[in-house]
Amino acid sequence: MKFRWRPRVVELDDPAQRGLDLGHALGRLAGRSRRVLLDSARGYPSRWSVLGFDPLPPRPAESVLAPRELLAQLESEPGDAVPGPFHGGFLGAFAYDLGAHGERPVNTAPDPTGFERVTGGLYVDFLVRDEQARRTWLVLGEEPGDGRPPVAVRREQIRALLERERAPSSWRATPARRLVSSEEHMRRVERCREFIAAGDVYQANLAYRMLSNVEGTPEDCYERLRACNPAPYMAFADLERGALLSASPELLLEFDGRIARTRPIKGTARRNEDPSEDARVRRELLQSEKDRAELAMIVDLERNDLGRVCRPGRVWVEGFPSLESYARVHHLMADVVGEVSSGLDACDLLVALFPGGSITGAPKLRSMEVIAEIEGEGRGFYCGSLGFIDTRGQAAFNILIRTGLWRARTGGGELGFRVGGGITWLSSPPLEDAETLAKARGWTDVLAGTGVVA
Repeated sequence: MKFRWRPRVVELDDPAQRGLDLGHALGRLAGRSRRVLLDSARGYPSRWSVLGFDPLPPRPAESVLAPRELLAQLESEPGDAVPGPFHGGFLGAFAYDLGAHGERPVNTAPDPTGFERVTGGLYVDFLVRDEQARRTWLVLGEEPGDGRPPVAVRREQIRALLERERAPSSWRATPARRLVSSEEHMRRVERCREFIAAGDVYQANLAYRMLSNVEGTPEDCYERLRACNPAPYMAFADLERGALLSASPELLLEFDGRIARTRPIKGTARRNEDPSEDARVRRELLQSEKDRAELAMIVDLERNDLGRVCRPGRVWVEGFPSLESYARVHHLMADVVGEVSSGLDACDLLVALFPGGSITGAPKLRSMEVIAEIEGEGRGFYCGSLGFIDTRGQAAFNILIRTGLWRARTGGGELGFRVGGGITWLSSPPLEDAETLAKARGWTDVLAGTGVVA
């Protein structure tokens, strides 16, 4: 079946709506189906946010090639100019457990969350916000062919929802409990170092799960996450029996139709409230032999991944290393950039890069096998990716770190999230364990009610 993409755009020019970030809009649109939010809340870069709702009927297959199959069903027609980076098309998320496409499968235990491995779909109705100009537009597909009401009717429905006041909700959460003790995580770090000493891998990313029982809604939780730990690649997605909530700072793929970019993160240090102490922490992170070596290994891996889909000699590195500061931590990162070979599309790039090397290790496939053996369970959406491929073939995807999975329970939900880090031969088990707790602060502050929700 073919669907039509003829965009109709209106700016939401009411002053109250201009101040309405899409994190708040998410709660007001709680009744719409299969919402997917790409939220550029704060940090580098922070410009455009998109909230898709009510996708077209076809469901995505459980494959990183699902966007190509879905986009083939959508025919673009002339319409209004669409602001921002997303011009209708696929919005969705892929679970880490899909593995590296086209490679031998990695045998993992089941994902304990039990969620689907792909979510999202084909979107012609969405909100887009310019975070710098504080302007928001409503974009609707005119008569896409699935029997939805006319544009004028849908426009007034969405306006009414955005203007309504949300009833106050209760919020209560138990402290997050580790499902892997500190002693066990340090033992796992040593086991990983044994694999490195044997020459199996250069590094591998180890993580463990934390769990909390929560009273409230996933939208409440997301607003608190946004207040506590804002990041440039935040995200929310409805799942069949829950929701995905992410405060990711990491870019897996950005593609403008010609140039592809990935921005791996390796190297973490906890923020300090004292400015002089925080500056010292920044300097030490930039000078850290262990962290720079870890970043160099992953940059080399990403150069290889991009090299498979880029023109010979047209892959390069920018800003090695760069340091960016976020609400809870500092990170080291670098950009790996390439000019894509003719005839290849955004799905080809996603296949080449997924899952991101910074959350597997090097070499990628063997490190994934080591991770599966040591962690003993599937990761689900954690360390997968969420983003878009639009009708023009442009794309942007994050890496789902700092990501929680909400499972519905009577009166609230169960929130699980993982924290981890890259292990090298130079890793100190106590310091690696402390790093996981620094990364968990965004979530533990949410659960403790530390964040102020505007």
